[in-house]
Amino acid sequence: MLKVRVNNELINGKLRFKVRLDFRAEEKSGRFLFGGKSSEAMAEAVREQQASLLKNVPIQGITFEEFDTSMDIYLVNEGDQRRKKEVAYAPLIVTFVADNIEDVFPLIFRPEFKKIEVLGPENINIDGLELERMLYSIFRKYREQMARLDDFA
Repeated sequence: MLKVRVNNELINGKLRFKVRLDFRAEEKSGRFLFGGKSSEAMAEAVREQQASLLKNVPIQGITFEEFDTSMDIYLVNEGDQRRKKEVAYAPLIVTFVADNIEDVFPLIFRPEFKKIEVLGPENINIDGLELERMLYSIFRKYREQMARLDDFA
């Protein structure tokens, strides 16, 4: 649990964050002439699906407060000179409370992660043991990500 100093008194507190996740989607062609979806429609569907998952599947140490899907979907041209394709990104802003710094890692190690903002507390003091736990946790998550990439190669 995090200790927060209020008027020279240490009390148990929690961390508040705002995270931006941008979900990527490509155009889906349908069979024959019907059933295709634009990249914007696909991105909107992915954003709604992921927001629903975050709302309904608990993550240890995190309490979600707000999901903001009001940001506009934006388009990006990706690819090389010969093959360019238009890809849509649907931003989702998630406000949440975390018990510990390590509890935030499942959200910020996602490929959709773009930005994080600390809403509170204003100042954080980390003791040596807490820093060791945090660094070990970062290393463990990094190693897991690298093992997943090696599985695809």
